Amino acid sequence: MNDVLEIHNIGMKYQSLDEEITALENINFSVQDGEFLSIVGPSGCGKSTLLSIISGLLPATTGRVLLNGEKINGASRQIGYMLQKDHLFEWRTIYQNVLLGLEIQKNVSTETKEYAIALLKTYGLYEFRNAYPSQLSGGMRQRVALIRTLVTDPKILLLDEAFSALDYQTRLAVNEDIHSIIRKEKKTAILVTHDISESISMADRIVVLSKRPGTVKKIYSIDLSCEPRTPLASREAPEFRHYFQDIWKELDVHV
Repeated sequence: MNDVLEIHNIGMKYQSLDEEITALENINFSVQDGEFLSIVGPSGCGKSTLLSIISGLLPATTGRVLLNGEKINGASRQIGYMLQKDHLFEWRTIYQNVLLGLEIQKNVSTETKEYAIALLKTYGLYEFRNAYPSQLSGGMRQRVALIRTLVTDPKILLLDEAFSALDYQTRLAVNEDIHSIIRKEKKTAILVTHDISESISMADRIVVLSKRPGTVKKIYSIDLSCEPRTPLASREAPEFRHYFQDIWKELDVHV
């Protein structure tokens, strides 16, 4: 597979009231086309800042991000961003919420509306198209948020703690749903999460960041003996606990 995204020597500094703070330092890695990559690290190490830089929403202090060999300057339509909260508009129907990104891009057409309907049908939300977000469960709302992102046809999906607002049981179910959808749609994805188990169960590779200033400590390629490879099946693989223990040690977590 080819590298679709390249992160070269990314550094980020910002000014607080009292001092200049280095959030990220010398970040280097690449993401292959169709790969599911996860980023983990201690709280405050710059994971979400790194996603904002990759998305083009935040300029880095140093370094560059390349998408298909082209430097990212500003927000790109080729990158979709899914946040911790679904940010659905309660006064809009599910179908209207799904169309929101297309409206912002001024790209609502017969073709894109048909694609939105097709996604709703494929992922079990068509019968709820005229419902409102308050009528849906948390897991269903996250599916709507993902479809809203997918309908704009981004090349890369960024998921910033996208499941952390859900209760544990719902979170496991949504991991299954979202992972399946991303694989079926053949999207490249980057997930930021504090949850080591979630990261191992979903990702092809895991980038472990150090405490601030965030640097790349290690990159793990996840190879689990389970078929098919799904988030729930991954948790039962014998290799799972070894990856967990290794990453836990890398993070130097103390309880």
